[in-house]
Amino acid sequence: MITGKQRSYLRSLANSVPAIFQIGKNGIDENVIRQFREALEARELVKASVLRNSIYTAKEACEELAQALDAEIVSVIGKRFVLYKESKNNKVIELPN
Repeated sequence: MITGKQRSYLRSLANSVPAIFQIGKNGIDENVIRQFREALEARELVKASVLRNSIYTAKEACEELAQALDAEIVSVIGKRFVLYKESKNNKVIELPN
């Protein structure tokens, strides 16, 4: 579990990160979860957007992915969301205490 201060720090880092995933009409399947898992291991912080034709809202997609990946929800704003998970082998982000 991350603190409010850590969440705020991650939000500031996410401002400069481009959205690398889009959730569309096909929704969230095993392939999407696998891609998110690999991206989180490599980057620790991943931003995604939800397309208009998706059956999910950004909040629903974010919550489902966070649960499936055991990741932390950093923010959900409009159609975009940000997830964080500490990398096991490639730690890049140092969180404040």
